[in-house]
Amino acid sequence: MEWKLSDEQITYQETLRGWLSDTASAATVRAWLDEGDERTFEAQFVRDGWSGVGIPEALGGQGGGLVELALTAEELARAAVPSAAWLATALAVPALADRPDAAEKAFAGKAVTLLVPADEVPDSGPVLAMDSEGRLSGSVPRVLAGSRVDSFVAVVREGDHRAVRLVRAEDVEKSARRLLDRSRSVADVRLDAVPSEPLPVEGEAFLREYAARAAVLVAADSLGAAERMLALAVDYSKQRRQFGVPIGSFQAVKHAAATILVGTEAGRSVLYYAAATVDAGEPGCGLHAAAAKAQITAESARAADSALTVHGAIGYTWEHDLHLFSKRAKLDEYLFGTPAQWNERIADGLRLV
Repeated sequence: MEWKLSDEQITYQETLRGWLSDTASAATVRAWLDEGDERTFEAQFVRDGWSGVGIPEALGGQGGGLVELALTAEELARAAVPSAAWLATALAVPALADRPDAAEKAFAGKAVTLLVPADEVPDSGPVLAMDSEGRLSGSVPRVLAGSRVDSFVAVVREGDHRAVRLVRAEDVEKSARRLLDRSRSVADVRLDAVPSEPLPVEGEAFLREYAARAAVLVAADSLGAAERMLALAVDYSKQRRQFGVPIGSFQAVKHAAATILVGTEAGRSVLYYAAATVDAGEPGCGLHAAAAKAQITAESARAADSALTVHGAIGYTWEHDLHLFSKRAKLDEYLFGTPAQWNERIADGLRLV
């Protein structure tokens, strides 16, 4: 099956790519990452009106859905720009469906994230305790953009069901962690009898939706990184010469590039079909999202190894751009669950007898 984007979606993708080319050159991105500066790009992304694309107008967004969000994630990865706050907000904002004021603020730079470990499948369960007055206590390690957001969404056990609560970031303790991929960030978050307010969202349904959306958007990010690594590998293979000829003329190098290309093109159809079915809430959409996460992130991690092999020793150097994208692909392989974990979910969900 070949998934085709609409003309409007293609135009959006091309326009965003052009804006990123003008705004986030490789030298500019390197400066942001070297300085640990995520805010400069985030502020400009919001100011120029990109942060609300893919978000319903009722929530203060500009319309569109998960396909548009996936297009955004793919392009952000192609540019290796800081995107943790954007991704965290895009995933958590459905919890604010009955709080359009809070949702609108989220896409005006007041980011929000869900209190779950970023290296686990997101719907594993609550990790915080709540007392009779709605105060939350507990610790959550490795929260995506945990030190970058203005509020947190928490899912807690309330009686025999899960409840969703909103917490102000100023009321919690945050400790940032360093990642090899400097374009994303996580932090350990600790709550000690922190006040919270209820959000009228059904917890089980929200976590299922969050997990599926996370799988799709991380897969999209991984696809964008793989596309850029392929472009770098092909360009380098035309420049580097051995035995008097470009290394791109060697069969082994051609095969490596072709394998990356096949993986990215196969992943593209899987990704955007999954995004469309998750957005529509179709039966089996969770399995489609799981397939996208498992397949694309595994392929992109392999693409990182292949691209590094094509580049040889220069690919290991800090000065070459390849490491920006290979580290991104390697993190995506583990972000919100490994391919093995998502494959297990697929196996559990299939009726084989």
